Amino acid sequence: MLFKRAEISKPEDYFLELSKRRERSGYFCRLNGYSQGMRDFIRRYYEAASERGVIIEGKLNNPDSSNLAYYNEMMGSAFQMDVNFIDASLAKWLPRMTAQQRIVISQAIFQTLDELRKAGKNENMLKNAYIKFMCWFYYRFEKIISFLGAEQLPKILYEGSIGSNELLFMNVLFLAGCDVLLLQYGGDARYLEIDPASERSRELKMPDLAPFPEGFSLKEVRKDIQDALVTERLYGKKPRFSGCVNAWITGQPLEELRKAPASRGSEPGFFYSCFLRINGVEDRSAYLNDLFKLHQDLAQEKRKIVVVNGKIPLPAPDDINQIRHGSYRNVSQLIRDLSGNLSFIPDGDLRDLANRAFTEILLEEAGSVSQAEPMILNRLTTRAVYMLCWLRIYSRQLFPSWKMPEIACFIFMGGAGSANEAAFLRLLARMPADVVILCPNLSRKCCLQDRLLYEINYDDSLEVNEFPTESGGFRAGTAAYHAERDLDKMMYEDTGVYRSQQYGKAATVVLQTMYEEIAVLWDQELKYRPNFTASGDSVSIPVIFAKVDGVKNGDTEAYWEGIAKMVTPDTMVVKNIPCIAPGATNPIRKFAPEFFRNGKLQKAKIKAHKAYRYGFLRENMQDYLLDKLELLLDQKIIKGTFENGAEYVIIATVLNLDRKIMRMIQRFDFTKKNPKLIYIVTGETVLSQEDAIVASFLNQVGFDVVFFVPTGYQCVEQHLSRSLIDEHQAGEYVFDLRVPDLKKLAGNRSFFRTVLDFFFK
Repeated sequence: MLFKRAEISKPEDYFLELSKRRERSGYFCRLNGYSQGMRDFIRRYYEAASERGVIIEGKLNNPDSSNLAYYNEMMGSAFQMDVNFIDASLAKWLPRMTAQQRIVISQAIFQTLDELRKAGKNENMLKNAYIKFMCWFYYRFEKIISFLGAEQLPKILYEGSIGSNELLFMNVLFLAGCDVLLLQYGGDARYLEIDPASERSRELKMPDLAPFPEGFSLKEVRKDIQDALVTERLYGKKPRFSGCVNAWITGQPLEELRKAPASRGSEPGFFYSCFLRINGVEDRSAYLNDLFKLHQDLAQEKRKIVVVNGKIPLPAPDDINQIRHGSYRNVSQLIRDLSGNLSFIPDGDLRDLANRAFTEILLEEAGSVSQAEPMILNRLTTRAVYMLCWLRIYSRQLFPSWKMPEIACFIFMGGAGSANEAAFLRLLARMPADVVILCPNLSRKCCLQDRLLYEINYDDSLEVNEFPTESGGFRAGTAAYHAERDLDKMMYEDTGVYRSQQYGKAATVVLQTMYEEIAVLWDQELKYRPNFTASGDSVSIPVIFAKVDGVKNGDTEAYWEGIAKMVTPDTMVVKNIPCIAPGATNPIRKFAPEFFRNGKLQKAKIKAHKAYRYGFLRENMQDYLLDKLELLLDQKIIKGTFENGAEYVIIATVLNLDRKIMRMIQRFDFTKKNPKLIYIVTGETVLSQEDAIVASFLNQVGFDVVFFVPTGYQCVEQHLSRSLIDEHQAGEYVFDLRVPDLKKLAGNRSFFRTVLDFFFK
């Protein structure tokens, strides 16, 4: 009895046993759309077809000449459109078939050929189709014969655009007792050309199907299966215990955090932990006291507690050296090798949990067990080493002698600022530990994302640098104090009004101006200049970096008066060129090589060094200057940077600035008037490389820098890798000028201006 076509209600029906299907029915469908659910179904169908069926990728090729020659030798050229003839031929051609299987296949072939005959095909065409069917059975599909009639139907999976003869043969297989699935990545159009009424198969329609992704194929499915097998091996021994993370929480996580672990749940084989992030604060005046009380309560319960503030300290070189690691070809090799380092956890349940958590996080970070791009593998190796280092450090405090149902507590104040920190916190949350991330300052974002994370959000923000514990005092603001901070926020955020030293970071923008605009902008506060912007904790400050060639109308008296007028109280004038002689004594020079290693400025080492001269500056300004030094190096503004050792000259020069300049920098407020630097170059001497470094660096810091060169000669350009200076041709070139006393000139001008104002008021 031949199979009947059944309407399918859901893809899973394909896997029903024969006895659970209505009558003697099978499924012959074509799939034209994609979803993640369909990808999972295709994978499952592929596995079934691999075990009990046949998979065709691309095309079912016609029998070749050797196939046909062997058929003719064995079977001859006879053909009769008769079931008995076909049955007898099959007995000779496929002798391992049972009588019942032979009858079913004979009837399926006859019915299919009969439909062709009724459609007008001649006997020669029927014979050709028949021979193809016989060859395909012998060379490609003999495997399925033993499965025909069993409870689990054989599965045929066909990938690609099917041809007419192939479709007929698929029909034979279906009638004989096979499930058939056609994967059509390009849609249904070509199929409907050979079966317009969908008589042979039905389209498998499901909600929310999209076109197949570009490049999708059964190769991807095989890769998914292989990855799953590798992943299963990577996870290793299944732990005796599993984590129930957050599911036991009813809505008050901080209160429930106080619950004794043994009272959180009673399901055998589970430990009950919390993975929580709280953004903002509910009550600013009570926040720190509430946290202090929480810490006291946890300590009283003898819980193992670790508190980390701001960021997790980077592993020391000695910690990294204790982690065995190398170069890897793929993610699975990386995980297998690095997980061996978990031996620092005593063998047993805790190590099994750690291994599973470590494997899970790395697989999610990689996205694939076969990922082999060197950049991704290198980044993943670094991340894994950091995770292992941190776990090695903190597991001693969190799990010194762990046993069920103990739950440690890891409190992180400030939120994850890096992907490495986020990965470690995700790892820890899959172990017997409550992981609590506190982000009271809403302007600082935590980068951690995880499907297990329980998150609470409050509208109020509070700047907190340290979690309050019994080991040290803490400061808590009153309601009035926080009200004053709110007023401060209202007045100074996005209003155009700025408090003193409000911003600790700045990016400079060099203005391109008309020559006459220099005098107009010179003594103007930065916040009033064009292109000034403020965002978050940083500002963009417009600065002048210009060279003025020549003297307007040759009028030297007006020329000097104009320069004198620009000498503000915060202006440094350099008249003796070069200001810093080449090779001048510099106590920093011998340390410069150790301040720059492996292409990186060693900021922490600089600040800790005995030769460091800027420790008296406010902390954020020190960081700002080192950031600008790094930027000067990265931009290669000075010729020879990273080519002939100029980077060491740059470092030595910038770290040995004149004390007067440092005082100007200490006073510098990024929203008010900025410090100035004027070079007057009247002769044929030029600035030294060190002078060019100072001028370029201070301009990056936010100084206005102007070179007055009446001769029009080059004075600094030969030291710069590209033209950054806004150059102005002010007038005719004048030579052999002597620089007058600008302070006296400015004073005389001020006196005469006062007299004129008195008489003409």
